[in-house]
Amino acid sequence: MSDQERGFRIERDSMGEVKVPEDALYGAQTQRAKENFPISDLRFPRRFIQALGAIKLEAANVNHELGLLDGRIKDAIVAAAEEVVEGRLDDQFVLDVFQTGSGTSTNMNANEVISNRAIEILGGERGSRDPVHPNDHVNKGQSSNDVIPTAIHLSALLAVNEDLIPALEGLQRALEEKAREFDDVVKTGRTHLQDATPIRLGQEFQGYAGQIERGIERVRKAAEGLSEVALGGTAVGTGVNTHPEFASRVCERLSRRFGIEIRETGNHFQAQSAMDAAVFASGAMKTVAASLMKISNDIRWMGCGPRAGFAEIALPELQPGSSIMPGKVNPVIAESVTMVCAQVYGDDATIALAGQSGNFELNVMLPVIAHNLLEEITLLANASANLTTRCVTGIKATERGPELVEKGLMLATALAPEIGYDKAAEIAKEAYRTGKTIRELAREKTDLSEERIAELLDARRMTEV
Repeated sequence: MSDQERGFRIERDSMGEVKVPEDALYGAQTQRAKENFPISDLRFPRRFIQALGAIKLEAANVNHELGLLDGRIKDAIVAAAEEVVEGRLDDQFVLDVFQTGSGTSTNMNANEVISNRAIEILGGERGSRDPVHPNDHVNKGQSSNDVIPTAIHLSALLAVNEDLIPALEGLQRALEEKAREFDDVVKTGRTHLQDATPIRLGQEFQGYAGQIERGIERVRKAAEGLSEVALGGTAVGTGVNTHPEFASRVCERLSRRFGIEIRETGNHFQAQSAMDAAVFASGAMKTVAASLMKISNDIRWMGCGPRAGFAEIALPELQPGSSIMPGKVNPVIAESVTMVCAQVYGDDATIALAGQSGNFELNVMLPVIAHNLLEEITLLANASANLTTRCVTGIKATERGPELVEKGLMLATALAPEIGYDKAAEIAKEAYRTGKTIRELAREKTDLSEERIAELLDARRMTEV
């Protein structure tokens, strides 16, 4: 039985013959890589494939504009690449993330898929490389070494602008709304996990909103660096085998297509030998994760109880919390966010290590940078949106916080300017020992009038900025 009868076709590349599944749009080089890297089930995400397809599409358009590509071939490449952008050929991108460090295998995966689909569009035979060649036509003016870094930046920009920033802005608005709703709820502040002077619950939520607001600013700053791309440097940054106007024109087209700024780097040697912009962006993601971890943990602590904890807020009850304890409800959304944050910390560590792996003219951990950076952005976007809709918007203040204020020992702080630190400390210690309130002991141990005591121990006044 022939290979064709067994469901394969024979293709040839510079290393010889390769058996490729008959129904595959990819070709010989992709098949070799598929066999060489049976490492994991991790594949490049949709955003990355979208970006890679868009680069190939606009490269064909520009090469035609420059008189370097026949119009008929250009049209077929554009049509095929548009299918890649739209996700219609995702099943043809079969390669493991853990592959050649330049991402050459995935660049050729795209070249072969687009080439074979273009050949079909033109009525040719899949795998023939005629009339559309994966290297000579689809990859014209390009190298894996500048295309893959460009696709990393572009895909991360799209994910940031379309997914992460909108999700964070929604969370910020929800936290600001809670800050207004809880503005009159006076509770005990805490420093070092110990009782401190009073604070309003709304002020705490105002702080959370401020963290997210500044996180958005940091993400936007990181996006500025991602806008600068390596395209045009080809193999080592010198731009060999590409037209001098190629990259700038492709960047202009990508900018118009996606409504974001994409610009050719002014220093191709740094853009390919290092991935510092991606490392910086990952740092911004880690900072957002740190904010989300703090906010989620505070929410869990303030909601802990309902009888033996703080119970200052009530969280939405979403599902049973125990298979053995009836009626138990857990802060599941906040817990899921903390796990996302832990994952992001790990992704960032991987990106930092990968970012330093630029050996002379090329970083050789590009695929793992792509995977981890896009995972960070996606996880943070999804977790932020879920925290907003399933947790923050449903939080209610309880009476527990205000009830504890009158019993708080740190009300003695307000007495210190009048009676001195040492005397105020004595009153606080006696209140703790006897169970009396600061107000009661101020009446017994000081000469302050009832009116002055009331004025000094006005918890709401103590929270005014």
